[in-house]
Amino acid sequence: MAAPLRVSIVGSGNWGSAISKIIGRNVQQLSKFDKTVRMWVFEEEVQGRKLTEIINTDHENVKYLPGHKLPENVVAVPDISQAVEGANLLVFVVPHQFIRGLCAKIKGHAATGALGISLIKGVDEGPDGLKLISDIIREQLDIPVSVLMGANIANEVAEEKFCETTIGSKDREAGILFKELMQTPNFRITVVEEADTVEICGALKNIVAVGAGFCDGLDCGDNTKAAVIRLGLMEMIAFARIFCRGAVSSATFLESCGVADLITTCYGGRNRRVSEAFVRTRKSIEELEKEMLNGQKLQGPQTAAEVHRILQNRNMVSKFPLFTAIYEICYSGKPVSGLMTCLQSHPEHI
Repeated sequence: MAAPLRVSIVGSGNWGSAISKIIGRNVQQLSKFDKTVRMWVFEEEVQGRKLTEIINTDHENVKYLPGHKLPENVVAVPDISQAVEGANLLVFVVPHQFIRGLCAKIKGHAATGALGISLIKGVDEGPDGLKLISDIIREQLDIPVSVLMGANIANEVAEEKFCETTIGSKDREAGILFKELMQTPNFRITVVEEADTVEICGALKNIVAVGAGFCDGLDCGDNTKAAVIRLGLMEMIAFARIFCRGAVSSATFLESCGVADLITTCYGGRNRRVSEAFVRTRKSIEELEKEMLNGQKLQGPQTAAEVHRILQNRNMVSKFPLFTAIYEICYSGKPVSGLMTCLQSHPEHI
């Protein structure tokens, strides 16, 4: 009989801690998985105690997911190489700007034949333009990497409120394995093969959510926000069809990773919330991150900047007016009212 598969979670923020609740419980019930789940935690002090000590003693991430008990078989490990030592399944859930440095420390420590899955919502730049986070992990660690994206606000997942999500995996067997690891009656997973499209949806929806937050800050109302969501979805589809490898079907945008995640993020996510405060307080994004996110990073503005550079390199900025307007408001001093000008002049087709 094959040895049980060892699972390591790379990351322990709000979303990482929420998914650890699911994984920790599931491995206790399924014989194919080792009963201990190691979770890499960036060590910091909280109220005079190490965060890893708090998690391993009190079984709660009091900083990033307060009020939720983690399963006792989820073990916090501060050293990344120790956290992934001998792991067969690696679950990546960290801010995308840290992934390269972490992969360099992980290399050589996971088990031979390990599989990865990325829950990271963001993109990077490469020599040919777009670089997916899963590509970075795949290239640096030489392992197959699936992705999980969906309408999954972490606190609601931790509260076990029903939601759906999407796994994109070019290797269907790997996708099904990760579905077994993470699905519950209240966390329903669909597996699709268009992994690149699934991942692009997870990154780009955060840009649109920034625009939705600007709408709320301007008190534009739900009709205007609906326009931002629709036009944002149009630009997401257009971007995917230009930059994704292989076919991009409209059906994937109807999965949880597409329109559902977009709607949820534009009404309930941190990108929307901080962007609304950006308008109302006139403080910088950096100031608001520190004040409102308890040490976590905002993905939307940074993704907007990365996408803008990719579009500039391809001379395609004019084809994505909403993405461009959001970038310019965040970084180039364009007034927030410029969002309305963009909506009023946005072409019907792109």
